[in-house]
Order: sequence, then C-alpha cells, then structure tokens
Amino acid sequence: MSKTSGITDKPDPWRVPVNVSQIPETGLHRDIEADQRARKAMAELAGAREIASAHASFDVTPKSRGRFHVTGRVQARIGQTCVVTLDPIENDIDEEIDLIFAPPDEITGLADLVDEAIAGDIGIPDPPEPILGGVIDFGRVATEALFLGIDPYPRRPDAVFEPPPEATDPEAHPFAALKALQLDPKPPAASKPKRR
Repeated sequence: MSKTSGITDKPDPWRVPVNVSQIPETGLHRDIEADQRARKAMAELAGAREIASAHASFDVTPKSRGRFHVTGRVQARIGQTCVVTLDPIENDIDEEIDLIFAPPDEITGLADLVDEAIAGDIGIPDPPEPILGGVIDFGRVATEALFLGIDPYPRRPDAVFEPPPEATDPEAHPFAALKALQLDPKPPAASKPKRR
C-alpha cells in the first residue's frame, strides 16, 4: 500500500490512536487486532459478508520536522459472495503499509516536492498523510489498507460464467413482441367527406 484515502464520512470502525509525542526516538512497534464489533462495522462499510479476522503490525520511525515513517502490514480473512455462483467464499488479504505522516503545516511544503517530481518526470513520491490532533490512528490506517485489498468482484477459482443458451425459435427473442406493433406499410385510405 502506498497511500490511504478517506473511507467514508461515518465514524472509523477500528480506532487505535497513538499520540506521536509518546513515540520514542528509537521508534515504536505495535501489533493490533480488531475485535468483533470493529470487524462487523468494517464488513458493513466494505459490503462484505463478514470479516472473520483482521490484525496488523506497525513500525514507526521518527523523522525530521515532526514527520513519522510508518511501515507494516495488515492481514485479514474476508467472507464474500462469488459474483458468478453466489456461493459464500473466503479470501485472505495481506497488504503492505508504507506511509509518511507529517504535521499539517509541513504537508504544503512536501506537496511542492511532489509537484517538482512531476515536473522533472522522476519517480513521484506519495504525499504525506496528516497527523491530526497529534495522533496517528493505526486502526484507521489498517482499515484503509484492508479495504484496498478487497476484491470488488470475488469469484470461486472454479467458477465459470456460462451465458444462457440461445433460443432455437427465431420468434422467441426479446424483441419478437415488437413485431406485432409494427405499422402497416400502407397508410389507411383517406375517407371522403360526406355531402349534405
């Protein structure tokens, strides 16, 4: 995963806030696991049948000017429905996390570096994520990574889509009923006005 994006306007289903002022200079390692309530809320947001398990590990390294490098991975088991057979299936997710977090006032300057990279046609770094209220929310980061890993069109490995058989009767196609509505190619004869 290279960048997060907003999940929704709803409250975050999985919250594990970490105050950046409490992160030691040597860095921080943290393992987290979503409880049943958080998994249920995440499944509803993702449109999944269920999230059977979800856990993540993070390593945070302080950088200059109040920035933090966050790496790790999120792993989950997702219950979905096959789009071909409609059978219940389960998929495993394993997404890497590699983000830079920065104070909001630092992000403008770092965004200029992204613009320079685009102008110079060199590798474009991802813009940093904002540190809001002095906190990095590991639960939100893990949730966004998990959502990015969900297959929007899950299917069983052996599922094969078979189109419906073609009708043998040429009059049995969907537009056959329209044939009856066709106008007679000869216009009706105009009636002569009656004389009194």
